[in-house]
Amino acid sequence: MTRRLALVLLSGLLLPGSLAHAQDPPIEQGVRIGITYTPGLRPGMLVLGGPHTELLDSARAILQRDLDYSDHFEIIALPSSDDLVLGITATDDAGAPVDDVYVNYSLYSALGADYAVAVLPGADSLEHVVAVYDVKGESERRRVRLAAMDPLSQEFRMAVHRASDVVVEAVTGVPGIAATRLLFISRGSLYRIDADGANQIQVSQPGATAFSSTWHPDGTRAVYSELEQGWGKLILHDFISGTGRVIPGTEEQLNISPTISPDGGMVAFTRIAEEANEVYRYNLARDCCLERLTVGRFSDNLSPTFSPDGRQIAFVTTRAGGTQIYVMSADGTGQELFAPFDYGVTGNSNAPDWSPDGINITFHRVVAGSPQIFIMETRSRVVQQLSSAGRNEDPTWAPDGRHLAFISGRTGRRQVWVIDVETGRVRQLTRVGEARLPAWSPRIRE
Repeated sequence: MTRRLALVLLSGLLLPGSLAHAQDPPIEQGVRIGITYTPGLRPGMLVLGGPHTELLDSARAILQRDLDYSDHFEIIALPSSDDLVLGITATDDAGAPVDDVYVNYSLYSALGADYAVAVLPGADSLEHVVAVYDVKGESERRRVRLAAMDPLSQEFRMAVHRASDVVVEAVTGVPGIAATRLLFISRGSLYRIDADGANQIQVSQPGATAFSSTWHPDGTRAVYSELEQGWGKLILHDFISGTGRVIPGTEEQLNISPTISPDGGMVAFTRIAEEANEVYRYNLARDCCLERLTVGRFSDNLSPTFSPDGRQIAFVTTRAGGTQIYVMSADGTGQELFAPFDYGVTGNSNAPDWSPDGINITFHRVVAGSPQIFIMETRSRVVQQLSSAGRNEDPTWAPDGRHLAFISGRTGRRQVWVIDVETGRVRQLTRVGEARLPAWSPRIRE
C-alpha cells in the first residue's frame, strides 16, 4: 500500500463560535459568587480538526463544548483564519484514512496544550474514533468508539456526551457530566433538558400541573408531583416507555418534594395536610408500606433528601422557629439540627440536597431578605456561602459533586444556571419563560 500525506490545517482545528465558548461570560450585576475564578491553572485542552463531514464536525462541536463545560480544562482557542499546520494524517491512495496518525506533540505543547483530542474517521462507515493524547507524555491516552448515526438525533448527541465523559475520565480519573440531564418546572409543566442546554422536551402530560421532581438512580425514571384540585399525587415516570403510574398511597392529600434512596428502593416525600406537613416514605421495591417519619407537634417537616449511603435523610423543619436543616436516620429516628445558623444574621434555610460523594450538602438560606446558595461540609459542619446578591435558590448537585444547578433571577426572569463550585464559573442553562425546582440526573448509561 502506498500512502500520501494530507495536511490538517489550523482552519480545521476550531469550529465557528469556539472563541465564545473559550471565554467565560461576565457575571451579571446583582449576582456575585463567593469564589474567585483564576484562569490558567487548569490543563490546556486542544480539540483538533480533521476531515469534514456533518457527523464529524457536529461531534467536534459537541465535544469541545462538553470539555469546556466540565471546567477541568482551559480550552485552547485560536483564530480559525490562521493557516498553521497542526498535524499530518496518513491516507491511502483512495483518500481513506489509515490507523497511523502523525501527532505533532511539540507544536501542541508550544500552543499551551497539555492534552489534545481528535475525532477521526473509522476504518469503515459504521463507526468513528475519539482519541485522547497526552501532549507532555507524547502518548495516546485513550480511544473511544463512536457509532455512526444521524448527527441531528438525540442518540448521537448522547453518544458524543458519553465520549466526552470518557475523555474527562482519561485525564482526571473522574468521569465528566456531559451525559446527564436535568428536570425543571416551567409554567406548571415538567421539562427535561440535556446538561449542555439542548434537547428540551416536556415530560408531564399536556394540561396537567406538575411540581417538584426527582430522578431514579437508574436514570431511566423519575418521580414528580401532579397537582389537581388541591391534591397532589406522585407519578413514577418511565422515560423509555413514556408512561407513568401513580405511587400508591399518594392519591390523597398534597404530596410534593420526592427523593429516592440511592438503591432505588424507597421514595421519601412531603405530605401537606391541614394538621401538619410531614415527611413520609414508601417502599418502591416492595410496592407497599407507606410510613410517616416525622411527627409535627406544632411544626412542619418537609423537603427530604437521602444521603448517598441511604442511611440518613436531611430535611427542613420549623421546630426551631424558622425553617432549618435537620437530619435523621432513614427510619425517622435520631432527629437533630444539621446545618448551624446565626440568629439575626441569616434566616430560613430550605431545599437541601446531599452531594453524591456525601462530602457536602447544599441548600438556600435567606440573607438580607433574599435566598442565597450555601454548601456545608457534612463532617465539620462548616458552612460556606456561594452567592451574595440577587435571588438564588433551589440548588441541585451534579453527579460529579462539583457542579450545582440552581434558580437565579439575574436576567430578570428565573432561569436554571450552573455553577462550578471549585472555580465559581457560572453559565445559563435554560431560556424559558420561568423555571423552578431543578433536579440533576445521574449519568445516563447506554
